[in-house]
Amino acid sequence: MAVNVNRQWRLAERPVGMIAPSNFKWSQEPLPTLEEGQILVRNIYLSLDPTNRGWLGEGENYLPPVDTGEVMRGFGVGVVEQSRNVNFPEGTLVEGFLGWQDYALLDGTNLHKLPSNPSMPLTAYLGLLGFIGMTAYFGLLHIGKPKVGETLVVSGAAGAVGSLVGQIGKIMGCRVVGIAGSEEKCRWLKEELGFDAAINYKTESVLESLQQHCPSGIDVYFENVGGEILDAVLKLINLKARIVLCGLISQYNATQPVPGPYNFINIITKRAKVEGFIVLDYFNRTQEALSNLSEWYAQGKIKYRVDVIDGLENAPRTINKLFNGTNQGKLIIKISDE
Repeated sequence: MAVNVNRQWRLAERPVGMIAPSNFKWSQEPLPTLEEGQILVRNIYLSLDPTNRGWLGEGENYLPPVDTGEVMRGFGVGVVEQSRNVNFPEGTLVEGFLGWQDYALLDGTNLHKLPSNPSMPLTAYLGLLGFIGMTAYFGLLHIGKPKVGETLVVSGAAGAVGSLVGQIGKIMGCRVVGIAGSEEKCRWLKEELGFDAAINYKTESVLESLQQHCPSGIDVYFENVGGEILDAVLKLINLKARIVLCGLISQYNATQPVPGPYNFINIITKRAKVEGFIVLDYFNRTQEALSNLSEWYAQGKIKYRVDVIDGLENAPRTINKLFNGTNQGKLIIKISDE
């Protein structure tokens, strides 16, 4: 990249249905001059997440929508290239909302320094040791409250969050059943991650397979998908089941109203709890999650994988891998060299 130019993707128009490259405009601007207290961060890795789709809509979200003409919001890992802020000297590795761009001009607010750990790749801080890991950790343990011997079902189980949820469930002593969208993903869940069973929703009846693999019913359900899969799970939940509502990726690109689950009445009859959450709610407990996740990783109890695509220019075409199921782990854009 030209060192005096900042390449950026800006929102051109809000998508209808799936995200298209035409929804963004490519721009190049000169690097800014820093004022006192500011830093210039070079973006190394950009995280692509399903929540990006929510930020592109006009509706209410946990963060304000990205305005037309703004640089697309995105979480990333980078390095301080220039600094007029004593708290962030040049060379400091950081993570935060850096955006879909080569460089971010920031004042250090909501920016976090990364620990010095040569044994941990930088990409881990967008997966296992980032929002992804904390989402899995707090969603399952704080809301799902799994107990030894219970049955945990995870949808989107081969995704960045779901794959960690299932492994944490095994650490907690649960029987874990994952739902994914290919035979390769199902094999990965069972043979490498230790899931007790995996269901390919594209080739199997989810309800029939859940009845087979969850003979004692479902105690905890970690929801990433919604739609017919949620309905099938609701039919089999046990008394006092806990449903952790993390995502509803099946309807993020819907152009028509999505019908609610038909088996919703079972939440009453089974006295189940359904709770949605945003990982930012747990930001004051970050160290708890990172400490345990790091320990489990060091002990070989938990694994993760990343899907790294080279080039900022590929971000608008790459993001739909999240919605068509072709990503293989945590989806990341590599913007510059470490």
